Amino acid sequence: MTGVAVTGVGMHPFGRFDGVSTTDMGVAAVRAALREAGVGKGGFQAAFCGTAYGGVATGHKVLSRLGMTGMPIVDVEAGCASGSAALMLAAAAIRAGQYDTVVVFGTEKMPKGIIRSSFFEPWQEEAGLASTPAFFGLRAQRLCQTSGITKDHLARVVVKNRRHGAANPDAMYQKETTVEEVLASRVVCEPLHLFMMCSPNEGAAALVLRRTDLVTSPSSPAPVTLAAAVLRSHIPGSVLSESTPLSGLVHDDAPAPTTLSATAAYEEAGLGPADLHVVECQDTDAARELGSCEELGLCEPGGSAALLSSGATHLGGRLPVNPSGGLLSKGEPLGASALGQVVELVRQLRGECGPRQVEGARVALSHTVGRGANAGVVILTR
Repeated sequence: MTGVAVTGVGMHPFGRFDGVSTTDMGVAAVRAALREAGVGKGGFQAAFCGTAYGGVATGHKVLSRLGMTGMPIVDVEAGCASGSAALMLAAAAIRAGQYDTVVVFGTEKMPKGIIRSSFFEPWQEEAGLASTPAFFGLRAQRLCQTSGITKDHLARVVVKNRRHGAANPDAMYQKETTVEEVLASRVVCEPLHLFMMCSPNEGAAALVLRRTDLVTSPSSPAPVTLAAAVLRSHIPGSVLSESTPLSGLVHDDAPAPTTLSATAAYEEAGLGPADLHVVECQDTDAARELGSCEELGLCEPGGSAALLSSGATHLGGRLPVNPSGGLLSKGEPLGASALGQVVELVRQLRGECGPRQVEGARVALSHTVGRGANAGVVILTR
């Protein structure tokens, strides 16, 4: 099977940028990735753009601004996993021999406040049965029951990620916090306090993918191999389903979409959780990171509290999780979120992350979960 390499990455920082459009941010990220890869006009055969709120022809607007149209430009929407879905399609097209070089990017300008989603009917939103803090709170309560998680654990996830994010110039929040400050922030929905939840915001990220046998330029950064890019959706069963919260049958044995995606990605890459050196995972809220660790197989079911308490997921630990600061530091522009994780991991594998560098990192995993329970898992190696 044809190998796929990441030969260029680019970012527009995550945050709030008045007067800067979705197109402006996408242009900045794509231009940076193309420059790093040494690719100019006519140097790629297709483009895939992840976005959820960008509107019609978001990807076309970005590439039109750059004067780089004419090839297929595909917009992809899968909630928070939009970037993962775009990356999966791009990688599959290269592996199938359809293209040699592809640009993948995500760009988003989120409305302020609680995320609204057309995935749910209006009556579901009005009744609190949608993707609201109520759902996140119930999911966190369930994790407290099954894994012994306490508010102190949740606060320590925030402290860890904000410490990591303080060293990330692309993060929205670059200031450390304390357990006391986290717990002093107002309660949004028990057990989650305001500081335990990520902020929807704005930003963009981009990658250039190329067939590995064509990566020969000594002037470009050493390529990182895309070992797996997988997207899976939910299996009906759990009341606390990512797809339709508070509806469906109770069936605790139904595997989470994250587990389905991770299992397929490990198989595709020929690797397992024990081979990983660094992870960027979904931390829409603090409990989501802990649940993600269990669903990804980074610890046994129910073992996320012990994993956190051991220090393993901190920088300098056995398996640092979210060295970028995660969504709790960066915020989350949906279309750019997953690709922002991959940009971070590519830089980690190259050894370019300065004070937040994971020493000796050679195998990395990223993970996102979006509406419709679209779970994306990407594995990178070097």
